[in-house]
This record gives sequence, structure tokens and C-alpha cells, in this order.
Amino acid sequence: MAWNTSQYTDAVAVTTSDTADNYFQALYVGGAGNVAVVTEGGTTVTFTAPPVGTILPIRTKKVMATNTTATLLVGFRTS
Repeated sequence: MAWNTSQYTDAVAVTTSDTADNYFQALYVGGAGNVAVVTEGGTTVTFTAPPVGTILPIRTKKVMATNTTATLLVGFRTS
């Protein structure tokens, strides 16, 4: 399924952190592994082995260093 990414106005490389906020509207997974996030709603969830090249359409508050093993993450933002 293709996602409409035209709604995003910015994309930045993600630096994972268990303490710093990383607000994104979606995440691109460029390298294999798991992605752990805290959602804008405050729920901690780990996406286990999303396929490389996946865009996760999840609004994040944090992209966690703990339990995130995927690499080459890119975060999408809107203005």
C-alpha cells in the first residue's frame, strides 16, 4: 500500500533518544530492525521488523533509543 507523503513539508534524519522529544507525523525505515516509539498519545509501542522501505504512519512524541535497532530512520513533519 502506498502512502500519500505529499502532506509532509519536512524530512529529517532521526536521532533516537529515550529522553528528548521527537515529534513526527510518520517515520521512514531505511534499515532492518525494530522501531520503538512513544506516540503523541503517550503509548509506548515497538514495531517489530517492519520491512525496509516502510513508512510508518504514526504520530510520535519520542523515537526511543532503547529497543530501536532499525537504522537509517527519517522523520516526516508538517508545518
